[in-house]
Amino acid sequence: MENILHFLQINLPWLISYKYLFLFLGSFIEGLNTMVFGGFLASLNAVNLWLVLLIMLVGHTLNGYVWYAVGFWGGAKSLDKWGHREKLSHDVIEKVTDYFNRYSGRTIMITKLTFSLQIAALIMAGSLKYNLKQFTKYNFYGSLGWTLLTVFVGYFFGESFEALRLFLKNFTYFIIFLGGAMALVIIFKIVMKSKFIRLIKLDAKLREINGIIKEKLDQVLSNKDQ
Repeated sequence: MENILHFLQINLPWLISYKYLFLFLGSFIEGLNTMVFGGFLASLNAVNLWLVLLIMLVGHTLNGYVWYAVGFWGGAKSLDKWGHREKLSHDVIEKVTDYFNRYSGRTIMITKLTFSLQIAALIMAGSLKYNLKQFTKYNFYGSLGWTLLTVFVGYFFGESFEALRLFLKNFTYFIIFLGGAMALVIIFKIVMKSKFIRLIKLDAKLREINGIIKEKLDQVLSNKDQ
């Protein structure tokens, strides 16, 4: 581990000198690789774990307000642009919007753990002028879950690397190991996105079936009254 820190000190001295600022900006702007890396650094005792968690939680929470503001000032057009950029179909955007209208808090928190849909939901909240107090609560909860997940995945992989340090002395192995931690989080986000899309599609289908059943029952009752 000392070799890794020495390598960073020589080749990336700014990263060591301004480590907390770097981690804050990374969690605010990017929020995945930086947060995993922060957990990894904490496992090396290069940074304080609890301070990193706090800094990254603040950064990622503030990021949510930025996208809320984009939706608030840009309206539905900003959501359409984002959906087109991320290749989200109009059908998916429509179903997420419908789901948001009924389960806004749940949508904000769950999509924090997904690709593409996270920003779409945040923009959607802003464009719909969603209550800021409620947004603050769910944005914080979602950010807390995401911060804990990413930082502790990085920390766990760092601890695992420490256990294998006799076999993984080369810095290249450190990069590969860190990449494995990031890949694990990426896979998790992809799976969560897929599961959430299936959930909202299933929800829409069940409501459609429920509507048909209700309509049929109304017709039966109407015929009886006649």
